[in-house]
Amino acid sequence: MSPDGTLSIGDLAARTRTTVKTIRFYSDQGLLPEAARSSGGHRRYGPDAPARLRTIRSLRALDVPVPEIKRVLDSGDGLEAVVARRLAGVGGQLAALRWREAALRALHECEPGQLAERLELIGAVSVPPDTSALAHYWRRLLPVRLSARLRAAVTEAAVPQPPADPTPDEVLAFARVHALATAATDGCLASHRPVTETHPDLLYDGLHEAHRLVEAAVRAGRAPGPGEALDCYVAAYARAAGARDTPAFRQALAARLAAADHPVMHRYWQLAGKLIPGLTLGAADAWLRDALAAHTATV
Repeated sequence: MSPDGTLSIGDLAARTRTTVKTIRFYSDQGLLPEAARSSGGHRRYGPDAPARLRTIRSLRALDVPVPEIKRVLDSGDGLEAVVARRLAGVGGQLAALRWREAALRALHECEPGQLAERLELIGAVSVPPDTSALAHYWRRLLPVRLSARLRAAVTEAAVPQPPADPTPDEVLAFARVHALATAATDGCLASHRPVTETHPDLLYDGLHEAHRLVEAAVRAGRAPGPGEALDCYVAAYARAAGARDTPAFRQALAARLAAADHPVMHRYWQLAGKLIPGLTLGAADAWLRDALAAHTATV
């Protein structure tokens, strides 16, 4: 170190076991400012340069980008925040790798005649996969007048999330449900829109409670039939329509629900059931429709 306390670029390199070329690069990027220049025009660095250089090298070893390191060093952006962001980034990269591995296995393990179809399906899903197409599908299906609260609740329950560590079968299920939602045209969506009422919030609040009761019935091993869950289900439709729960209303409701049934929704819930843990909304609603059909058949 010189009498003025500064270091030459060679001294700094020796103290930190860094190459002169690397130090020049960090200096040119504005990460390692010079304290002065010698009479011969050589770079001189202050006594804090070794510690600053070690910080730079440590962050680069963690793949922190140069602009982000500059913000840490110059503007006081906390190291804790940088570490948290990098950790989140690595988590995303690992999730993408796990998805790609399962996707490749799904392609590698299929029959030769299935390869082209599977490749097209899987290739249409972004990596890491997102659920925007599925959320859009449900926003179009749900009644326009449904409150934002219930719209969000139904969409959250109905849209399957990509598994963090998927199996090949789960990759295929997600790709297929994604393709189904993406391919649904406006006309197709309208053709299998669920039965709606004048007061959709009344209906969907009641359906939520009925579906909760179905979960309890299924856990108890009860087959679809009369009971509290079915009464709650019918009452929701009756309230929304401004009607009373009568045998005639139940007969008419059973006919309406049967007419509104659509194979696209059957396929959606079949695929979603491979991705959503527990009882899906579709499975709960099917249990209730079967219960209603069984009940009206005996009246």
